[in-house]
Parts: sequence; structure tokens; C-alpha cells
Amino acid sequence: MDTLANLALGFSVALTPYTLTLAVIGCFLGTIIGALPGLGPANGVAILIPLTFTLGLDATSALVLMTSVYYGAMYGGRISSILLNIPGDEPALMTTLDGYPMAKQGKAGDALVLSGVASFVGAFLATIGLVILAPILARVAYLFGPAEYFALYLLAFCTLGGMASNNQAKSALAACIGLGIAMIGLDNTSGMPRFTYGNLHLMDGVDFLVAIVGLFAITEVFFFIESHGKDSALGVRLGKVTIPFRMIADSFWTMLRSTFIGFFAGVLPGAGASLGSFMSYMAEKAVSKDPESFGTGNPRGVAAPEAGNNAAAGGALVPMLTLGVPGSGTTAVLLALLMTLNITPGPTLFADRPEVVWGLIASLLIANIVLLIMNVPMVKIFVYVLQVPAWVLLPGVTMISFVGIYSLSGSYFDLILMVAFGAAGYFLRKLDIPTVPIILGILLGNQMEDSLRRAMVLSDGDWTFLFSTPISIGLWIAAIAGFIAPMFLRGLLKKPQAITD
Repeated sequence: MDTLANLALGFSVALTPYTLTLAVIGCFLGTIIGALPGLGPANGVAILIPLTFTLGLDATSALVLMTSVYYGAMYGGRISSILLNIPGDEPALMTTLDGYPMAKQGKAGDALVLSGVASFVGAFLATIGLVILAPILARVAYLFGPAEYFALYLLAFCTLGGMASNNQAKSALAACIGLGIAMIGLDNTSGMPRFTYGNLHLMDGVDFLVAIVGLFAITEVFFFIESHGKDSALGVRLGKVTIPFRMIADSFWTMLRSTFIGFFAGVLPGAGASLGSFMSYMAEKAVSKDPESFGTGNPRGVAAPEAGNNAAAGGALVPMLTLGVPGSGTTAVLLALLMTLNITPGPTLFADRPEVVWGLIASLLIANIVLLIMNVPMVKIFVYVLQVPAWVLLPGVTMISFVGIYSLSGSYFDLILMVAFGAAGYFLRKLDIPTVPIILGILLGNQMEDSLRRAMVLSDGDWTFLFSTPISIGLWIAAIAGFIAPMFLRGLLKKPQAITD
């Protein structure tokens, strides 16, 4: 009954005309961003976060807008995957395996509609799972002390960082860079300045939103410049779009299986939509009576990864809201937004700010319906977005970034710092050093340090206190496994990718 009462509270927030309008706008912008190859949900949310401060949105409104962008980008990633054989983002990689062959067979419209329905099923059921699981996990989180939280933060670094790069050493280096940046500013315990070099602007530390917008949005601008402003128009052609009812019915159980797999892949800190998409595809291929048809245009090969990656997107919100640990790169950006709005995710969030949490959940349920309605009849409009030239996108991204950050702080120093992070992100990506662990280090570095210090104070300096409970031991084991596992998973990920060659 408490859940129903909380949902009623959420819908009372979400069904206001203002909030509904924000959800629709977020869904539309997110789908466009997801359709553009290479941007993806993390970049899309990072680019648009400054817009929330420019518009002066409150916490609930800002979160509704950004999560609608998040869900919309997950939907939109399938468009370029199916029509161009170019994944809109990493989770959409698996959709290319059967989506593009279907398009070459003249079934592009069927593939797009089927993927839209599968995305809806995965995201909608995952949101229901969020309703059920998040309050339970929030109650479990009350059992966490400083040792458990330190191990949990370590788990986030090991898993999210490990999945972000093809090289574990580079992921570890990126995490260390992020932790080093987090140490800039006044020490929380002694009040002494650290690594400020006498600069008053650094006394409060580095604003993680400045770092995020720099490493994501401004870095993309530098890559646009490097491409000499080449147009992204690719001459996409799409025939008549109809609803393939038979194809959808045949893929129904595929969607349900993939939703279950994707959701729990998303709940695991760091696993995210990429693993959910891969596991869903491989599981469907394993149970299929004709596995050899996968990779040649099998509709279930489109439905499985789309349901899986969208379910994982919903699952990734569970650890972010209940534990304050992001489940994916995009939820790391959303976590930064929450912290900037003076909202601390964790077990007390459900009790302290129920209107934010349940308003968000209700808005996600509504956003999924909006996305389904939007993505079937309007799919031709989103296809035209693939032809938008870079010289149109570049000024828009730059303007939103600069205006948003300046409206947030009113400091020219933050603008300079944002550009510096953008330049650093450009060179880091050239060196194949992932930026997500850097963001994670900036976000969680201070909390991780505080947890370690409290653990050492409680134990009088006994480091074995970090392994003193079953929960902390389990988290340490999971962290080690999460850091090592990607080394073996990448070998499997490369095999299906070779099908498209």
C-alpha cells in the first residue's frame, strides 16, 4: 500500500502540464541525440545539463528533463544502427547485427518499429522493477557503514572503469586522475588547502559539472573541428513505415526474457546497458531453434538487444538513487546533477525527498509511453536528423555549454577550466584513456576518502576493519571480479562484432 501511495504522489507531480511538457521535450531531444552516431546518452545528458540551470529548473523538473533525455537517447540509438550500420552509442552495437541486414532486405521500417516496441517493453518493465526493487535496496543500505561504503565505491571504480576501456591499466590510470582532481580544494577534516597553488578559485575544489561538460561536450566540439566540419548527411532513404503485428507477437517472449536479463545487468554497478544488450542478444541466440539465422536479419536479433539495453538503462537508476553509486556512465552524469542541486542520493532520499524520487519514477512511466507514441509515427522525422550538417550542431553545442556553465557560477575561471577539460578529454580519447572513470573519481573521491577516514577512526587505524563484515567482504570480491571479468568478456564481444565485417 505504501508503494501505491507513493506512486500516487509521484503522478500528482508528473501529471502537471509543466512536468509533462518537460518530459515530452526531453524525449524528443533525447531521441535526436541518440540517433546521431557517436553522441550517445552520456554525452547528450552532459551537453544539456547546463540548459537546466539556464532555465532555472527546480530539482524535480531538472531530473525529469534529463532522465527523459536519457531514455530518449537509448531509444534513438537504434535508428543509425539499423539504417546506417553505425551504432548511435555502444549499447546499440548489437542492434546492427540483425537490424542492418533487415534494412538491406527492404524491412527497415519493420525493424525500426519492432525496435521501438522492444525499447518500450524493456524500459517500461524496468521502471516497474525500479518501483519494486529501489525501496527494498534503500532499506538494505541502512546496514552499510563506512567500511561497506568504501568497498562499494571501490566496486563502482572497478566495474564501471573496467567496462569503459579495452585496457584495464588505462582505466585504473583514469580513475587515479579523477581521484587526484577530487583532492583539489580544502581538506574536509583539517580545512587546509590541497593542490590549490594559492588560486582562490580552486579553494572550493573543481566543480564536477564543469569537468563533465568539458570532458563530454567540449571534447565533442574539438572532434567536430578535427573533422573540418564535414557534413553528416548520409543520404538515408526509408520506405513506407507500417506496424508489423505478426513480427511483434513472435518476438514477445524475446522481449520479456531480454528485459529480465538487461534489468539485472543494469542494477549491477558499472555493468550498464552495453553488457545488458550483449547478454540479451547472446541468450536469445542460445535458446533459439535457428541460431544460425542471427546476424542475417532475424527480427528477434533486433528485439533482444533493444529490450535488454533499455531495461539496463532503467536498472542503472536503482543503485544511483538508493546507494548514491552510478550504475553507468550516464547515471554518473545524472548523479552530478543531483549533487549540484543539493540532493544527496542514498537510502534517506526516499524518506527526505519522496516527491523527487516518485515524481521521477512516475515521469519515467509516462515518458516511455510518450516515446512509443513518438517513435513509431514520427520515425521519418528522426531519420532526417541524421542528415543535419556538423556546422549546425557545432555552434549549438558550444553555446549551450558556455551559457549554461556561466549561468551556474558566473565565473570566467570556470569557463577557462571547462575548455581545459575539453582539451584534456580530446587528448585522453586520442590515447584511448576513458573519461568515465575520471568523472567517477571527481564525483565519488571525497565520499570515498571520508568513508576510509571514518573507518580508520572507528577501528583505531586497523585496516582489517575494511574486511570485517560479510557485506564488505562480498563487495571486495565483487570489485576484484568486476575488474578482471572484462578481460574475458571482451573476447566474447569481439566475436559477434566480426559478423558485420
